[in-house]
Amino acid sequence: MTNLSPRTLEEALEARAAHPEAVPIAGGTDLMVAVNFGRLRPSALLDLTRIAELGECRRENGTVFVGAGMTFAQIVRDLADFRPLVEASRSVGSPQIRNRATIGGNLGTASPAGDAIPVIAAYDADVVVASKERERRLRWDEFFTGPKRSALEPDELIVGVEWKAPDGPGSFAKVGTRNAMVIAIAGVCVQLDPAARGVRVALGSVAPTVVRAPDAEAFAAGAVPWDEPDRPLADSVPAEFARLTAAAARPIDDVRGSASYRRHAVEVLARRELAWVVDDWRASC
Repeated sequence: MTNLSPRTLEEALEARAAHPEAVPIAGGTDLMVAVNFGRLRPSALLDLTRIAELGECRRENGTVFVGAGMTFAQIVRDLADFRPLVEASRSVGSPQIRNRATIGGNLGTASPAGDAIPVIAAYDADVVVASKERERRLRWDEFFTGPKRSALEPDELIVGVEWKAPDGPGSFAKVGTRNAMVIAIAGVCVQLDPAARGVRVALGSVAPTVVRAPDAEAFAAGAVPWDEPDRPLADSVPAEFARLTAAAARPIDDVRGSASYRRHAVEVLARRELAWVVDDWRASC
């Protein structure tokens, strides 16, 4: 197995163009599982761990850029004001895995159960990719094309993810078979956007890709008392929001859970998270 070890992003993109068969590796927490179980035998690896540019986080004019090489442990430490992303990052594996696993790996694996992806969807984020010849920005729903499939070209690398910083509170929660080291049976991210008087809702592990819940979003946007923060939500709102959120799911039965259980989990998470984020918004008013 050939190991390519560039030290700059420019070198990495040149190596990617010259060796499109090389599999990119950073944390390796997903990739090496496949290698160790004999499911993958790459002829070459493209080691991205030495590339400082991929580990950068930048904020400019209300926009946040997180490099693909940032680990989940770094995100927890350096992006504490983005609560849903921190909550998702804390739910990834064990502390040892969070010290190695990167947000770029979550994007590259493109699993609907990737914990960071519902947050990226709720942020309406762009995935930034680059080749030797060009750089592209793809909306999150353009990037993810199917279960473990993406729009990444053979000569491209994921450079990072970028979004406009929301001005309201958000929440991420997931359900699994235990509290740690677990792949999500269902995950939900709810993000308030008071400036736009909007609510964004994204679901993980309940469809071929992470999906949004547009009917639930429209309903919640009309139900939150934007001009009267002290006024409680109508009694019927949480249950209807939860129902509409679950209706956006397209789950399957598998070894981790049934489709009906996944829908039920989405309902429970959505109802709770709407209450949490509205309470947080009231407290900030």
